Amino acid sequence: MFWEKDIETMDGDQLYRMQLERLRNTVESASRSSYYGKLFKEKDIHVENIKTLADLRNIPMTTKEDLRKEWPYGFLAASKDDIVRMHSSSGTTGRATVIFHTMKDIDCWTNQLARCMYMAGLRKSDVFQNMMTYALFTGGLGFHYGAEKLGAMVIPAGPGNSKRQIQLMRDFDTTAIHIIPSYALHLTTVFEEVGVDPIKDTRLRIAFIGAEPHSEKMRRRIEDFYGVKSFNSYGLSEMSGPGVAFECPEQNGLHIWEDAYLVEIIDPVTLEPLPDGQEGELVMTTLNREGMPILRYRTQDLPRIIPGTCPCGRTHRRIERIKGRTDDMMILKGVNTFPIQIEKKLMDIAGVGNNFQIILERKGFNDDMIVKVEVQREYFTGDLKELESLRRTIVNELKSDILITPQVELVEPESLPRTEGKAKRVLDNRED
Repeated sequence: MFWEKDIETMDGDQLYRMQLERLRNTVESASRSSYYGKLFKEKDIHVENIKTLADLRNIPMTTKEDLRKEWPYGFLAASKDDIVRMHSSSGTTGRATVIFHTMKDIDCWTNQLARCMYMAGLRKSDVFQNMMTYALFTGGLGFHYGAEKLGAMVIPAGPGNSKRQIQLMRDFDTTAIHIIPSYALHLTTVFEEVGVDPIKDTRLRIAFIGAEPHSEKMRRRIEDFYGVKSFNSYGLSEMSGPGVAFECPEQNGLHIWEDAYLVEIIDPVTLEPLPDGQEGELVMTTLNREGMPILRYRTQDLPRIIPGTCPCGRTHRRIERIKGRTDDMMILKGVNTFPIQIEKKLMDIAGVGNNFQIILERKGFNDDMIVKVEVQREYFTGDLKELESLRRTIVNELKSDILITPQVELVEPESLPRTEGKAKRVLDNRED
């Protein structure tokens, strides 16, 4: 049941002492980076002054913008000779961010993923089919290494090629999968198309789902169709990747590993700390990373700590499923998209007017994006071919940037709703 029982069930006093020692080490390591070295000097921060965990609040928070400004090596706290891997964000909303790992960092992250997967029931005898993207994205590699450490046989299938995914499941007796929830639902139609019943015709029993928000209803639909128990994962590349928090068999919140992270929930406006049970912005500090420690990172995610203990026996606190972010990021088919990306593209296309609206809808198991675009008045000349050409241009330009194909509808100037305040660019009609 436990991968590391002594750590997973550690009492509060023991955990506090471990966190304080690791925090001091982290602050000392961070001071070797150019960013924190300069910051500590300006704020007169010294590791000797860290006497309690509450002293962490004397250190300013770190934002994604800080990481961007310090691209590429401003947060590096170890010698480049000791770095064995880097992961980077896509940079879709500006300059990308990068995270560096030493071998020890990779080992710690791998062990953390093994702990998560073992907690959910994966064992050495399992066959694990990883259907996530590899490369710079942390999701694929994190689970891959975690499953291997646990001793399971890994099939690095990657995403897409649905019929081959099903064939792999059947030919190699896959028992566990790692998959984006919307793709898991899309795959149900392919199972039906090829006449394969995953409950009768495969040995699937576990699904690890994550990388995009999903509802409890969607989880249950996946479990019912595949005959599996599915577990939600939370992570972000700035904190190494997936496995920051994970569901246990109780499926009532995600245990956030407090031996590896210090966790704060703050009011995103006042920045004041909030008590357990109250929803706010998640702020995290790494405690085990030496290549690129990050202090008080504002994740922009908005969970709450679930008060009370978990029947599973683990003492690490639980967060609720992430319901939103402090920014306006949209996630479709596992791709992060921001309205500003669409606006920037549209404004570069001749014939596009001054207003647009994004509508998100769920049809069956798929999420769709509809972009209504006002057209400049001179384009309404009755020439349908010209309008169709403009529509196709917009579709192709948006697809090249946001990596998904939106439906584009051209509308007359001034026909979209306007407000006196901030424009409401996104209508999210997905109900579950």
